[in-house]
Amino acid sequence: MRPTNASVIAAIRQLIAYTQLEDGTSQSFRTRAYEKAIDAIAATHSNVAEMSVSELREIDGIGDATARKIVEFASNGSIGKVERLKTKFPPTMLELMKIPGLGPKTVLRLQEHLGVTDVAGLEDALDKQLVRTLPGLGVKSEEKIARSIQLLGIHSDETRTPIHDAMGIAARVMAELSASVDIDRIEYAGSLRRLSETIGDIDILVASDDAASVTERFIGLPGVTATLGSGDTKASVVIDDRIQVDLRVVREENFGAAWLYFTGSKGHNIELRQRSLERDTTLNEYSLSSVPTGEVIAARTESEIYSALGLAWITPEVREGAGEIAAADAGALPRPVSVEDIKGDLHLHTDRSGDGRSTLEAMLDAASARGLEYVAITDHAENLTMNGLSRAEMLEQHAEIEEQRVRRPEMAILAGVELNIDAEGSIDYDPEFLELFDIGVASVHSYFDLDTTAQTARIIAAMENPAVTIIGHPTGRKIGSRPGIMFDLDAVLEAAVETGTALEINSSLQRLDLSAPFLRRAVEVPGVRFVISTDSHHASGLSNMKWGVSLARKGWVRPSSVLNSLPKNEFLAVLGIHGTDSAAEGVQYRDDH
Repeated sequence: MRPTNASVIAAIRQLIAYTQLEDGTSQSFRTRAYEKAIDAIAATHSNVAEMSVSELREIDGIGDATARKIVEFASNGSIGKVERLKTKFPPTMLELMKIPGLGPKTVLRLQEHLGVTDVAGLEDALDKQLVRTLPGLGVKSEEKIARSIQLLGIHSDETRTPIHDAMGIAARVMAELSASVDIDRIEYAGSLRRLSETIGDIDILVASDDAASVTERFIGLPGVTATLGSGDTKASVVIDDRIQVDLRVVREENFGAAWLYFTGSKGHNIELRQRSLERDTTLNEYSLSSVPTGEVIAARTESEIYSALGLAWITPEVREGAGEIAAADAGALPRPVSVEDIKGDLHLHTDRSGDGRSTLEAMLDAASARGLEYVAITDHAENLTMNGLSRAEMLEQHAEIEEQRVRRPEMAILAGVELNIDAEGSIDYDPEFLELFDIGVASVHSYFDLDTTAQTARIIAAMENPAVTIIGHPTGRKIGSRPGIMFDLDAVLEAAVETGTALEINSSLQRLDLSAPFLRRAVEVPGVRFVISTDSHHASGLSNMKWGVSLARKGWVRPSSVLNSLPKNEFLAVLGIHGTDSAAEGVQYRDDH
């Protein structure tokens, strides 16, 4: 079987990382060429692993050298250059490059001058204050690196993978396994299913009557760099030299019990087993069974097991042993938000933004295909270096939006903007120009090192600006690579209620911002409103709404507090926009409020 495009992209990403080390920079010509090829592969519907070099070169964005490496990977399951570079640069050096302040050049210096090639070695060098002795670094750099390690929760004794990367690997494994062997069902479980921010290992559960064939194929998948063990019904491998993936194969009639067991968490499972014993039953990975008779009561689905234990099905995101079972028993667990609840997406970028990849029309087509009733186009404002739009460009886009409103009368298309919150809380443009926008998303894109007092003040100042409707990705974090800003959450929540500003639940797996612990605190404050948005920079990104919804569930957010769960006219009325029932009226949004 040929690798999928996802595996090819993963192989090229690994090639990029090693090339950055070889070149000593993250922006070499070769790196940019590989990144361009990834975009090209992601945009094609054909399996590039089935193409020849000449066929690959016909795809815009794939050059001759990259085409040859793709063919090599498709044939051998590896790229020779990567394998050669692994002998020079241990895979642990790739993990170092994810720490803020450690680019390829600095990581090479750590290796050359201090012999540091992993997190444990770096922590030891920091403790001994050796990092400050490297060329180009100093005390401040050393302190910043140490602080980043602490805030990101990086521990030398436990390798964890950001959820964005882990989810991609899980999807790859599941797609390739499903395509190459006969199975009845396949799902991921464990902390990945519970939407944990970082993942220790990936659990894959398969229903099949031919477990031996499934495990044999599993250990031979593209990207497997080590086999840790295998048997008739289970196996463990390492993918991309990066993360352990565990497979378990069960019969379909036991799938529900196994999925419940392997999803966890440990605390949730212990409480369920205790509840089971109180009912004279026993619960394990195979079934819920009667103690006196041994009769199987439920095993095929999770819902049947929860029901037999006197509970409604509990969504996996909240299964953390944090009071969810008691709340469910008392009928106090919030109704989980669903994708179907969401009527609009309020954070979308087009190719007018420097980091956008799809046209306005393509973004609206994607929104229409998902049945959305309204969207907000929120390209970056002028103060964001490289990516922001000038006033003239914004006005050009407004004209384009009005044309689309006429063509799409069924959808409310809001002329929005993603504004930049500066160090004092000011935002882009002057008040008069800001009146031209229907909606404003204000976000932190800079000054991440300010103290808690300053960060709190700038967020609240932005909320008090009448042009700001939503605070986007409030902490500004990127999971695994950038810690979020620290602010007084209680003060920000109070200001959100007073100003009527909504807080974004950002659906990007790289952000998942606000975090679930913050959401659990926020839902306790009456009057706090949220929006769940995708922050899409490509048309394909609108499908990420499911992750924002999943995060909302993990944070116990009620659908009634999600602003974009309102039907179109109710939502527009909240914004003070009226008269949108016809195309002729629909182009008057900005004049109406």
